Amino acid sequence: MSVAILFNPHDFHTPQSSYGKPDLLRSSEGGYFGPGNAQLPAPPMLMMDRITAINLDGGAFGKGHVAGELDIVPEHWFFACHFAGDPVMPGCLGLDAMWQIIGFWLGWSGSPGKGRALGVGEVKFRGHITPDVRLVRYEVDIRQVRRGRLVLGVADGRVLADGACVYLAKDMRVGLIAPKS
Repeated sequence: MSVAILFNPHDFHTPQSSYGKPDLLRSSEGGYFGPGNAQLPAPPMLMMDRITAINLDGGAFGKGHVAGELDIVPEHWFFACHFAGDPVMPGCLGLDAMWQIIGFWLGWSGSPGKGRALGVGEVKFRGHITPDVRLVRYEVDIRQVRRGRLVLGVADGRVLADGACVYLAKDMRVGLIAPKS
């Protein structure tokens, strides 16, 4: 029986305080944090253009904070199909963006394993994102981190459309699992 090898993300990546689109695209290709570790999805499911702030001790709970942004253009793929004649970004994509951010933060902070969304406690939609919005901002505050056989990040977040809060989420959970051997 072989044992899965877990690579230390910091052996492959030196944490930065912000990331541009080229960095996020490299993360989507895999290996950014080492083989078998956290990676972002590739476009078109990559739901951010940049991470403007990321840290270990900020946010509402003092355990970490991440802010990411997506530039909205009327040509985004989801507007053409959701809904015909009434284009709106699906709320689940905003939630997925926040899960993406939590998984990225877990790899960035040094935890090994592949990221998987594990759930959310509560989501509230207060508005929507349409083609006339220019900027979507995701703000995620890490509430709890468990580092063991299963790495678990728990966070609260919000999505802002041109500065107005349109989604709130509590108890978003992302796990990092060891690759299968």
